[in-house]
Amino acid sequence: MTINKKINIAIDGFSSCGKGTLAKQLAKSLHYLFIDTGAMYRAVTLSLIENQINIDEIQSIERLLPSLDISFVNKPEINSYKTTLNGRDVEEDIRSMEVSNLVSPVSKISAVRAFLVDQQRKLGLSKGVVMDGRDIGTVVFPDAELKIFMTAKPEIRAQRRLDELKRNGDELVTFDEVLLNLNSRDFQDSSRSNSPLKPAIDAKIIDNSFLTRDQQFHMALEWALEKIN
Repeated sequence: MTINKKINIAIDGFSSCGKGTLAKQLAKSLHYLFIDTGAMYRAVTLSLIENQINIDEIQSIERLLPSLDISFVNKPEINSYKTTLNGRDVEEDIRSMEVSNLVSPVSKISAVRAFLVDQQRKLGLSKGVVMDGRDIGTVVFPDAELKIFMTAKPEIRAQRRLDELKRNGDELVTFDEVLLNLNSRDFQDSSRSNSPLKPAIDAKIIDNSFLTRDQQFHMALEWALEKIN
């Protein structure tokens, strides 16, 4: 594949829509840097839990943030990326229900958003980034050459999330718990005053309720190559 120029690709959408899967596929195919912003917010949430800092203790949160080093390590042997927090692999820890139940309130905190958005924008200065999250095309990279917004039926997303949790060893969580968590996060993310979850005006929409991973990947790759070539 001949790449003529580098662009930034913003992928937004609801939880458990496969944003990360698609972003990783595109990054690998285009030899771009993959950034999972949801994992960044989860890493901050995990750090608050581990440091026993309540989400209303704003000054304590502001003091903690500069000490956090969140990065992504490519693991080619498992064809995936791992999230690290201050050098520690936290990929499994940040996917727990405890973190999931708290990450939306944490993402509303202005200091947290400012801290992470600043880091995310710096990562995209040189182009060649595929970034997924909830406000990438509207706030972080409003000038991204390609913006994609992903959605799927809540029940399908809940089953996907439940399957992921069970693969990671969480056998106690139920479908109803996961669906309630997703619906709650959808409402919080879409209704917050600071950077609400919504498609950018020029975003291309993918409803992958009944699409395979390959189908959505080839659709997105075609869009990317149109912008690159």
